[in-house]
Amino acid sequence: MTHVCLDDLERAARAVLPGEIWDFLAGGSGAEASLGANRAALERIFVIPRMLRELGGTVEAELFGRRAALPMAVAPVAYQRLFHPEGELAAARAARDAGVPYTICTLSSVPLEEIAAVGGRPWFQLYWLRDEKRSLDLVRRAEDAGCEAIVFTVDVPWMGRRLRDLRNGFALPDSVTAANFDAGDAAHRRTSGHSAVADHTAREFAPATWASVEAVRAHTELPVVLKGILAVEDATRAVDAGVGGIVVSNHGGRQLDGAVPGIEMLGEIAATLSGWDGELLLDGGIRGGGDILKAIALGASGVLVGRPVMWGLAEGGEDGARRLLDLLTVEFRNALGLAGCDSVSAARRLGTRVSHPG
Repeated sequence: MTHVCLDDLERAARAVLPGEIWDFLAGGSGAEASLGANRAALERIFVIPRMLRELGGTVEAELFGRRAALPMAVAPVAYQRLFHPEGELAAARAARDAGVPYTICTLSSVPLEEIAAVGGRPWFQLYWLRDEKRSLDLVRRAEDAGCEAIVFTVDVPWMGRRLRDLRNGFALPDSVTAANFDAGDAAHRRTSGHSAVADHTAREFAPATWASVEAVRAHTELPVVLKGILAVEDATRAVDAGVGGIVVSNHGGRQLDGAVPGIEMLGEIAATLSGWDGELLLDGGIRGGGDILKAIALGASGVLVGRPVMWGLAEGGEDGARRLLDLLTVEFRNALGLAGCDSVSAARRLGTRVSHPG
């Protein structure tokens, strides 16, 4: 079957994944209000295109001083061997070939060094662990492995209540493990009405603080990016703390149910941080090249894309993930040109309007 949009790949992935694994990937927390709101908020935003412009430029962008083929990176997603036997290795190869950064997750099911060895532009996503030394050891391992940035997720002091996983009594199969540290068997222990993955993270994770951010910054020469920022006040404090990037995100609707969609805060944060030379990224709900254009127009340097890449991985392994990234490239090039822009920087000067229901 020919896939002509990301929705096609979503349907194909859902058809091949077992129900509880699909729920683990697709679900949000609570009543999934924030999960749905991410898409609804993006769909309410409209771009004001410009006409009679010279076109035919590039869709490339610069992220942390290096070229990316698109203004995007693959978002961190845990346990990718749930979706395909090659897991993170296949997804990282697809990102390498597409010319976009790939973010290795603390909870990857392949050791971070093996993923980084694929090449391309690896970033490393950090969860703050109860043992600070283990957290900082992961940072050092990522830097030694050639990662280019530390994406510090700050919105998971513990895992949100994901009702699909609770109803399914979700646990990892024996063949899928947290490969970057010895996590015991907590994530594999199936109990009715419990998520073994949530039980595992409750045991391993600790709430991060601004002192945690300073500890990470002091431990690495790499840019530190805070993922999970929504409040303008937190964004300004992050800049004052010397971070190299911010990801505006409600964790894909998987943490606080009722948290505002990132796209609704992006413009205000971008305006407040005007003149800052760090990277401002958006995460959550991106489902096509037109969504990337909207994020750029509202002030983002680029976006993170997570679930859709996993759809491609599930549907066809490395080739499926590559097809997904190729499709995003085609869609973004089309959207950029139809908006009258010959570059990503030109898209930052586009106007937008929000359509209010009723």
